[in-house]
Amino acid sequence: MTEREKMLAGLAYDPGDADLVAGRARAVGLTMRINQEPDREKRRLLVNDLVHATDGAAAIMPGFFCDYGDNIHLGARAFVNANSVFLDCAEIRIGDDFQCGPGVQLLTPEHPLDAAQRRFGVESARPIRLGDDVWIGGGAIVLAGVTVGDRVVIGAGAVVTRDVPSDVVIAGNPAKIIKRLSSDGHP
Repeated sequence: MTEREKMLAGLAYDPGDADLVAGRARAVGLTMRINQEPDREKRRLLVNDLVHATDGAAAIMPGFFCDYGDNIHLGARAFVNANSVFLDCAEIRIGDDFQCGPGVQLLTPEHPLDAAQRRFGVESARPIRLGDDVWIGGGAIVLAGVTVGDRVVIGAGAVVTRDVPSDVVIAGNPAKIIKRLSSDGHP
């Protein structure tokens, strides 16, 4: 298996692999251009070169950063506000009508807990999946391996450490359900 295949399979991999280094360099170049482009339409075209956007109309505001871009799948009408970080060492799959506040972090990589293993630079990653109509408030963090259901609202500053069912509002650190919603989004 290549290091990229290991990475995407959730196995330990070497992030110093030449192919992975080149992939991150490509993403840095594209994100720099996205972050410097004032014209929304030109920025949208650059976003389409970086990530997979279902309708080709995803809006990512400047200040965005990701590891690869190739592993990010945005549903129709996705909006990502300023200064968000999507570390996509594993797949990040986002449903339609996604709304993302500023400074949101979606973090798929994980590092060994054992310090001796960390010194070797090996890491792993687990995917993040967000359903349709998810709204993430500013500064929230979603950790590796989390699946979020449809029509979920994640409060500003929340830290999401485990799966979330559909039709709820979650908040806090670690995030907990604070309200249940009907499937039409109303309490």
